[in-house]
Amino acid sequence: MELLQSMRVFSKLAELGSFTKVSDAMEMGRPQVTVAIQELEAKLGVRLFQRTTRKVNLTPEGESFYERVEEILKNVAEVTTMFGRSGLPPRGRVRLNIPAAFAQQGFIDALMEFSKTYPAIELILGVTDRAVDLVAEGVDCALRIGDLQDSSMIARRIGTAIMVTCASPSYLNEFGTPQSIDDLPSHRGVSFLSGLSNRPLSWHFTIDGEDRTHTSRGSISVNESKAYVRCGLAGFGIIQAPGVAVDEHLASGALVEILQNIKPAPRPISLLYPSRSYLSPQVQVFLDWLLGNFLTLDNNWLKD
Repeated sequence: MELLQSMRVFSKLAELGSFTKVSDAMEMGRPQVTVAIQELEAKLGVRLFQRTTRKVNLTPEGESFYERVEEILKNVAEVTTMFGRSGLPPRGRVRLNIPAAFAQQGFIDALMEFSKTYPAIELILGVTDRAVDLVAEGVDCALRIGDLQDSSMIARRIGTAIMVTCASPSYLNEFGTPQSIDDLPSHRGVSFLSGLSNRPLSWHFTIDGEDRTHTSRGSISVNESKAYVRCGLAGFGIIQAPGVAVDEHLASGALVEILQNIKPAPRPISLLYPSRSYLSPQVQVFLDWLLGNFLTLDNNWLKD
């Protein structure tokens, strides 16, 4: 196999730690991946990976080689794009992961516009509210709402999500409408479980310029955004959710915003991607598009 392609296979295997995942990501047969690594190790005269039944890890020699390979691949990418990639449009796969709150029609329509502009790029969309290991799961980039845990990922803040506290008319008719944060202990709330700790997330409110929190109590807890909103619609209790997730229900009257005088501060929205990854042309194109277009996807609920 041509040396440069072998380096790309090596780099991807270093990131994903799985021959099968590399095969899927690079759209090549698993035997080809194995042969590429074997030929590279034979040419260099060193073992680049330690193989076990569950994981593939870099050897010390592999770590050193990886650093040099990343520099080479980056330089090659710059050289091949300096004249517009010889007029060839980017092609390949981009694996994007988003929280369920963003899986709304407006966002999907925007992805369709991207696909029309770059028809040779295949989008693979994952939707989940759990924490995702981008490297281990072969994800190119992810959108996340809220404060981030420390990690080796590159995190680009691209906007904020306006949060809304709301409930169904049936709930408010039965239990009344809270007028202040002090009324909340006597009300029911739907609990949203954190994907990291599996504990209920607190609601936030801004009172006299300070952040105040309240942890709701109710008869149901969920760990997925759409189910969370549906529990609010069903009358289980009060919810606090990103505006993009409840917009249509507020417009139809199926949910009613409450406590508008103490709205929580908007929550940060971040774009994540692996810091040690060689960004293929199609991934770089998609990242540039997302950074330039994200805030236009929903002018009502997404802000700078």
